[in-house]
Amino acid sequence: VQLQASGGGLVQAGGSLRLSCAASGSIFSIPVMAWYRQAPGKQRELVASITSTGSTNLGDSGKGRFTIARDNAKNTVNLQMNSLKPQDTAVYYCYALIRQYSGSEYSTHWGQGTLVTVSS
Repeated sequence: VQLQASGGGLVQAGGSLRLSCAASGSIFSIPVMAWYRQAPGKQRELVASITSTGSTNLGDSGKGRFTIARDNAKNTVNLQMNSLKPQDTAVYYCYALIRQYSGSEYSTHWGQGTLVTVSS
């Protein structure tokens, strides 16, 4: 299984970015997909998560500004980030909890990370 993230880049404060992540490989189901981020010198933190039924959970940092959505048919998850602030600067990681085969155990997978830089 691979998670391929894209969409990071440099944006001015107040701007928007959309991150995308696609899961590929042997996949039976993906109960949870999420985005985490890690700023320099800080611990990785949850930005947002979404279940296969569409239930979402937003971290405090993104409430009111970020939206997470997924396409179950395509095994993709997107993070729309609006009103970006310099403190949103971080490497953003895609995460997925995956069951690869019917009856198999769940396994966690991470994308390679995509850098988001917000300039003031």
